[in-house]
Amino acid sequence: MTHEFHSALRPFVRKRLEEIGKADIVVGVPCFNNDQTIEHVLQMVSRGIQQYFRDSKAVIIVADGGSTDDTRDRCAEFQLKPWQEKIITIYRGIGGKGTALRAIFECAAELEVSACVCVDADLRSINPDWVRYLVEPVLEGGQEFVAPIYNRYKYDGTITNNIVYNMVRALYGKRIRQPIGGDFAFGRRLAAHYLEQPVWATDIARFGIDIWMTTTALVCSDKVCQSNLGVKIHDAKDPADALGPMFRQVCGTLFDLMDQHEAFWLGRTGSEPVPTFGCEVSQEPEPIAVNQDRMIREFKEGMRLFGSLWREIFSVEVWDALRAADSLAAEKFTIPIETWVKLLYELAARHHHLREHRSKLVSVMTPLYLARVASFINRTREMSSQEAEQVVEEQAQAFEDLKPYLNDLWQNHQPGSGLERALREDR
Repeated sequence: MTHEFHSALRPFVRKRLEEIGKADIVVGVPCFNNDQTIEHVLQMVSRGIQQYFRDSKAVIIVADGGSTDDTRDRCAEFQLKPWQEKIITIYRGIGGKGTALRAIFECAAELEVSACVCVDADLRSINPDWVRYLVEPVLEGGQEFVAPIYNRYKYDGTITNNIVYNMVRALYGKRIRQPIGGDFAFGRRLAAHYLEQPVWATDIARFGIDIWMTTTALVCSDKVCQSNLGVKIHDAKDPADALGPMFRQVCGTLFDLMDQHEAFWLGRTGSEPVPTFGCEVSQEPEPIAVNQDRMIREFKEGMRLFGSLWREIFSVEVWDALRAADSLAAEKFTIPIETWVKLLYELAARHHHLREHRSKLVSVMTPLYLARVASFINRTREMSSQEAEQVVEEQAQAFEDLKPYLNDLWQNHQPGSGLERALREDR
């Protein structure tokens, strides 16, 4: 049985916060086994505070998930400027980034800060300007939530490019380009609001925290913006190799949030840009290797393993398009944009109407995500990352244009008993 903690902070952290009293800025670094990058991240954060917020009282919180490498030792050895404070702790609660952020939110609330920043511990391209670009919109611009924009390689961030950006934009009406970017800033009121939500004993505390933070901000505040941080270099992963679990986690959370906030998004149409701060960059980012052949193989294997189930889940139109893709050679492989939009909308609606087996519904979808990424690779192979961005924007517009299709499925189309039976019987 999992013990439910009423706080992610250990007693010695609370005592240290009492000694510090109040602060202006908290910078939180959630981490787990990041001994190769954590020192660089702390160094850049410290320099950013020194260069741009020298007169502000700042506290750096390292919220560790029980690293078994030298992450905490590296943090302890790193020397900050004398006027900067540092707290290193292993958080309490369900293992995952969400609980690490809960600890950071609690510190921000206890210290009554004006701005709280969270940055990932695996960043290689972070520089002092990131602190400035994240904090200034809150301290000086009156914004309550700052999402990041990065200059990323065209095949980095495939879950964002093909799913999350499109869905968040079409649902909530704001063009937040990186809803799960990992590096955010927010004000005191929003930090307190996050803490009040009853999610810390749920899977939000394990995974899905970034999309939850962004969605919660969009629903409860109109002071939402983004800051361009420049090129992002981190421990990027080949979608075919390691992003299946992340796809399931993010999509499951995204669909759950759609249920929670349906009164907010069902009647919304179109989208609008949000204020954008930070730097302007046109530099081509470092490429990352992707294994397109493996993506297509996994899709075709998925057709054999889950085809009968997918036929129950999706419309005839979508199913026929998947069957057509199954017969294509790698160089001509495609999942059309309209098919992809309808597929995701049908999946979201099925998830909404199901009484049980929701997690299983999402878990059998990974090969379809890989198929869409493989299709995106074929469409953008000869493009620069900047040119590929236009394809992402075309896709996002298609999600907006087809939102009435989602609304109709969501409100009027109940799945038959065959789907629940198929999910129950599928092995």
